[in-house]
Amino acid sequence: MTDSTAAQVALLGSLRVIECALLSPDGVGQHLADLGAEVIKVEAPGGGDQVRTLTWPVIGGQSLEHWRWNRGKKSIGIDLKKHEGKELFLRLVAGADALIEGMRPGALDRLGLTWERLREVNPDLVLCRVSGYGDSGPYKDVPAHGLAFDAMAGVAAPIRTPEGFATIPSHVSIGINAGPLFAAFGLVSAVLHARATGQGCVFEVAQSDAAIAWNWMQVEGKLAYESPDVTDNQGNTGDKRRPIGFEDFSASVRSQYYASADGHVLFMASERKFWRDFCEAVGRMDLFEKWPGRELGEHALGNTELRRELTAIFRGRTTAAWQQFGIHHKVPIAPVHDAAGVRADPQFQARFDWLPRARHGADMLPTPIRLAEGELPVPSRAPALGEHTGQLLKELGLSAEQIAALRASNAVV
Repeated sequence: MTDSTAAQVALLGSLRVIECALLSPDGVGQHLADLGAEVIKVEAPGGGDQVRTLTWPVIGGQSLEHWRWNRGKKSIGIDLKKHEGKELFLRLVAGADALIEGMRPGALDRLGLTWERLREVNPDLVLCRVSGYGDSGPYKDVPAHGLAFDAMAGVAAPIRTPEGFATIPSHVSIGINAGPLFAAFGLVSAVLHARATGQGCVFEVAQSDAAIAWNWMQVEGKLAYESPDVTDNQGNTGDKRRPIGFEDFSASVRSQYYASADGHVLFMASERKFWRDFCEAVGRMDLFEKWPGRELGEHALGNTELRRELTAIFRGRTTAAWQQFGIHHKVPIAPVHDAAGVRADPQFQARFDWLPRARHGADMLPTPIRLAEGELPVPSRAPALGEHTGQLLKELGLSAEQIAALRASNAVV
């Protein structure tokens, strides 16, 4: 749990980033801001980032995605279609380490804010481009929402309704979350390189690419199983070459979900040691003696007799009791939760402190990065559109009269 007396450590306190992003690419700046970077969000007058109200749930008039993805940032409203707006933008870029372009490919280019123009004002600049399908390929100009990236990557296969219609499954959105994470990692790496060499660079991350990369085990595994010399981990070929574990756990017995007295648990005793320890602890060494299995990688595939025995055993205790059993006997048993149930889990409660709604607009999870000594700074509340315009323009050296003139011309908000 967070120690309120611990010193705050802004790991990225020396990093200044300008962000021109909409929707999920906002997550790049959020990850950086969570670690202490100064992230200045440039938004268009007249509504700003559509993520503020496009998605649901809406809390206090703003969407949960806005509260999360834009937390810790500053907002300046600039009309980049106006000459004055472009000049202000270039002045911001001149003092930054990096620029995030999180829109359709070429959005800044179409405004005349090309890489060549940006480098003129800041040769060390890092430009991070995040989009749906990237800067190349036949899909690059196709509009899409986040589910498209997961569907393409093979992580959101359709299921059927009772009426027989294909429908979208409940699943974790990977592309819109993995993409910004890869991009944040790439941005920090590129800035380190620029500081060491004096050379900036451009790089891009497609959220569809990120979803595919996250699903590497299945994508690469399917290809591996096409190889003529592939075996299982015991050296067996033949029927064993079917990619068990990549798509179908239905036949697995010692690595499987089981109903408890009040929910479900995940049993993961694929190693002989854990299997023996489990059998001994529940007083059923007869199961181990009858089916000791291999030392490693033993799922007891298709052993329906053993599955019935385990089904009866696991029904005899609650999920919480099985958690305590696993802790005490060091047997790999995990609770199975839905998104609401995870909040009551003792491991969750020991590890996470909520960012509270009263301060942040919505109750949100913090970054999972934890320092051994000290604490990361608590991110500020996601800003209102143009909340920091006056402050940032003053930092650029503009007078009150100049700022008032820009506001009057609607170049800034």
